[in-house]
Amino acid sequence: MKLLIVTTVSEFQQDILKLFKKANIEAFSSSEIDGYKNTNSLIATQSWFPGHKGGNESLMFFSFTDEVKIDEILEYLKEYNIHLETNNPVRAIVLPIEKSI
Repeated sequence: MKLLIVTTVSEFQQDILKLFKKANIEAFSSSEIDGYKNTNSLIATQSWFPGHKGGNESLMFFSFTDEVKIDEILEYLKEYNIHLETNNPVRAIVLPIEKSI
């Protein structure tokens, strides 16, 4: 078992959910997050009264799953990123699980 973490802008949510289903990853969690590209915009948003929202509306999906399913979803995500017309690729990482209950 490994931990899969996927981050994406909110606009891609439905596509990512379809890819999770295609890879047979049915047990996962998600969380809304703000995504930032550089530290300058982060510093600007830390003022008392920022003029606009600081980050991009993004999502983080995570799942404890087996390596076969992870290999599948990584291939699907790689293919998905190739066809994007934006500079906001879907990101994914895999972390080993040393112990679990």
